[in-house]
Order: sequence, then C-alpha cells, then structure tokens
Amino acid sequence: MKFPSIHQSLLLVGGLLGFVRADNPLVQTIYTSDPAPYVYNGRMYLFTGHDEDDTSSGFFNMKDWRMYSTSDMQNWQDHGSPLSLASFSWANSRAWAGQVIARNNKFYWYVPVQKSSGSMAIGVAVADNIAGPYKDALGRPLVENNEIDPTVFIDDDGQAYLYWGNPGLSYIRLNQDMISYSGGINKVSLTTAGFGSRPNGGSRPTFFEEGPWIYKRNGQYYLVYAANCCSEDLRYSTGPSVTGPWTYRGIIMASAGSSFTNHPGVADFNGSSYFFYHNGALPGGGGYTRSVAVEKFTYNSDGTIPKITMTTAGPPQIGTLNPYVRVEAETSAWAQGVETEVCGEGGMAVAFINNNDYLKIRGVGFGGGAKTFTARVSSQNANGGKIEVRLGSQTGTLVGTCTVPNTGAWQTYTTVSCPVSGATGTQDLFLKFTGSGSDYLFNFNWWQFTQ
Repeated sequence: MKFPSIHQSLLLVGGLLGFVRADNPLVQTIYTSDPAPYVYNGRMYLFTGHDEDDTSSGFFNMKDWRMYSTSDMQNWQDHGSPLSLASFSWANSRAWAGQVIARNNKFYWYVPVQKSSGSMAIGVAVADNIAGPYKDALGRPLVENNEIDPTVFIDDDGQAYLYWGNPGLSYIRLNQDMISYSGGINKVSLTTAGFGSRPNGGSRPTFFEEGPWIYKRNGQYYLVYAANCCSEDLRYSTGPSVTGPWTYRGIIMASAGSSFTNHPGVADFNGSSYFFYHNGALPGGGGYTRSVAVEKFTYNSDGTIPKITMTTAGPPQIGTLNPYVRVEAETSAWAQGVETEVCGEGGMAVAFINNNDYLKIRGVGFGGGAKTFTARVSSQNANGGKIEVRLGSQTGTLVGTCTVPNTGAWQTYTTVSCPVSGATGTQDLFLKFTGSGSDYLFNFNWWQFTQ
C-alpha cells in the first residue's frame, strides 16, 4: 500500500484552500516534533524529531532527527538530517526527543532511542560543527534506565546536568567531557508541591508527564514539561537551584490541536523570548504526524510565564531578508507542496516540485528595486518549467519569470536569470513553480537578486 506523503497532502489542501496565510507550523515539507531550540553565532537553530508519513503501525514512526535555522524567526532554512538511528549501532527504533548544547568547541546531541535489546536508553552524539554530521560519541548508551526525553543545561559554575524522564524524573551530573558522568543517577521526588496535584492521578499523582526542558533566567531555574495525559498540556515549576527544590507554577499552554503529545522548548533570541511546541496542524497531521510551531512571549514582571496560546501566525519577523546575497532555496516562511532533499552540490535543495507549488519568503527588503533574478536549478523533465517571481501572494503581482530548461539529470545544475521589474520596498516574495507533464518539474538549489 502506498501512503500519501505530506507533499501530496499539501497539494490537496492547497487546491482546496488556495493561498495558505499561516506561518505556523514553521516547517511544512515534513512532519516535525519535539523542538529543541539553541542560539549560536547570531542564529536560532532548531533541532527536531521527524515523524514519517507512514503511520500504518499505529505508533510513532521516527528514524532520524532534523535541523533548521533562522536569523529573523520567520524564514527557516532546512539543514536536513545531521543524525539518524543508523548513527547508533546499538539502537534500532524510536528517534525521540533530544537536545543539543555546545562545549569544548564541539556540539553534543543527547537523544533517547530504543536499544536493539528492546529497552529505552539515552545516547550522545558529537560533532565539530553545529550542522554536523553527528557521530555516536561512545558506541554505547550514556544512560540506561528505560526512560526518555533528555534536556541538558550548563550552570554558571560550569557544572553540566542532564535531566530526563517518563514516568519518573531523573538527572545526572555530566563531566567536563560531556560524554560521561559522576555521582550516579539522581531521582527527583515528584511531590505535589513541586509539580501540582493531578486529579484522579492514580500512579501519576502529579502533573509531570514527560519532555522536561530546563534553563535559568535572572537567578531562577525553570523546569518546563509536558503535563497530564492525554492530550498533554505544557506546565512548569521553578526552583532556587538546578536541582530544586521545585515549586509548581501552573499551566503555560493548554492542550489544543490534534496531537495528544506536546514538548516544550524555550530560548531567548535578539532580546525576545520564544516558546516552541508541537501540534498536528498540517494536512494529515495528528498524534503521530506532528508539526513544530513557535510563539513569542514576554515574562511577567515577577518572572512567571504567562499563558501562551497556539497561533497560525507565529512570531513577528526580526528585520528583513536580504535578497541581494545568495539565499538557499530551502529557506522559506511557508513551503506549499514541495519537499527537500540532499543536493548534489552540497547542502539541501527544494525538490518534488509540481505545477502551482510555491515558496513564500517573508519580509524581503528590495530597497530601491531589483533588476534581475538568478536561480540555480536542475531538471530531468523534458519540458523543464518556470519560476514565477510574484509579490504579496502566489497570485500577486508578477515581476519576472525565469525559464528552467531540461538539464539532463536531477543533479545536473545550471544557473538561469531573468529580468525583474517592480520589486521595491519590503515585500513578501512568492516563488511560484509552473510547468506541464506528469513528472516533477525541476530541483531548486539557491536564488539571488541583483540591484
């Protein structure tokens, strides 16, 4: 049986609804889950899980992890999959919620996976570059206690901690090398004072469920987590130290959408605070086909977190996107119909392009005006296709059209250019793809305007 891909689902919803105005969820080419944001070198990086399109097993089908980044909180670049289950020779399933942190001029990715023997364990992968590739640092699990969802934090004194948990909550003190620990596994007492009282909780008397996320702000430690079940909401507790004692503070985000799970991630970027989560908002979405979204928020004056509501708009854009430098085609605020794949010229490319698919790039700063549009493309379609350069919407003002020829192979790239007229000021740019034939039209590596 052939299962419909998210590409096919987006084609369907695009045909039914026309222009999709929402910019949440922030990735539309695949289903993503379990967000883990990390700010590095002036960019917001986002590490996610990946829910496969095929949900016939009736359970989570997750084989790799994905990475995205942005400088403006609206246009996200797809960096592909820097880590997968295949990276761990001792694991065979469940590429679930992980987190990345930098130390020792390296990057460490802590992930829960199912061992070949059947129980859950936490592994650690390491890379010299934030974009990877990441490799198993140990060749074995870092922690084995059949629980999930690690979150990592380095305190002001340099001591690193790794928390995780479902159904319990535990932590270890990581050594300076970040791939070993001292002092054994510490169990957190899930008291009602620390984590609230769950009505009819039974074996889980407190609200804590899974997905802990720990960080520090203004001398106070925050522990945000998925609560209740099912469907999960997101709640938090605070403490005077990284190990507590914890005080229950309440709900941040109520259960909503069509996913019965959730997973928080919190990060500050360019002077603002952002709250990441997942839902089932894309076409075909649900409990096993989730999508990451993000909201901007402001702490209350006493440091408490306000209630946050899921939106389809996402946060406001920071600044504008510069169209006069090379922009990777897999950078967009919304991708309709297309998917991405590894590009033969390096990095990722937009692929699986059909007639009337498009990319929306938010807040492009054209200034006094663009003169030409250049694109790096390839095609094995006999007729190639066209890139329509439009402003405002996918049916908005047409300011240029580039013809994409048949280059002979999907990985044989060429550069095409076309004149542009009327692209001035700050506009939402839509690159609409048109063409004929039953095959995909072309692949798209990068683009750039000239003044």
